[in-house]
Amino acid sequence: MAQSTKDDDLLLEDKGHLKIERPAKLSKEDAEKIYQRVGPQMARGYAAAGDPITDAFRKWRRYNISPYRSATHGNRYVNNYGNGKAIPYGRLSPGEQMPVGAILVKDSFTVTADGDVFGGALFVMEKLPEGMSLETDGWRYVMVMPDGSLLGDSTGERSDDVRFCHSCHVTMARSDYLFYIPKTYRR
Repeated sequence: MAQSTKDDDLLLEDKGHLKIERPAKLSKEDAEKIYQRVGPQMARGYAAAGDPITDAFRKWRRYNISPYRSATHGNRYVNNYGNGKAIPYGRLSPGEQMPVGAILVKDSFTVTADGDVFGGALFVMEKLPEGMSLETDGWRYVMVMPDGSLLGDSTGERSDDVRFCHSCHVTMARSDYLFYIPKTYRR
């Protein structure tokens, strides 16, 4: 378990994620204001990875109206973006699959109860052609740190470091392994 030097803002390991124990509880408006301020800087950091996805995702459709806190992503505030092939996101019936080439991206930031703001990881899910990546049921998971460094890619470098992504998403097998945005935050 990692620990910060701030009083009670412990960083806890949670299924491979660092998690803020006392995250701030922000209104939709406040979360959006913070994101408008820090989002461009976060995007520049992710783009340092040199991957076309990390450079382009902010031009894609954003599926939420404001950042929301995601317990499954370490209590970070997240936004959901999808490329043009991800249009069915959020509307799949049980048993339906996302189309090959669909890419979903979550950027993230943390706000502590003391008001400190930190850029978080970028989470990527890409639907692969049938028969590829059988161990992750056809999904590629990538996690990019705020400085553009790669934590892991399920189909390549440091794949063991992102194994927890699919372990969590497998609980949503009926919806092609996707979690959806809370209803009050959906566009």
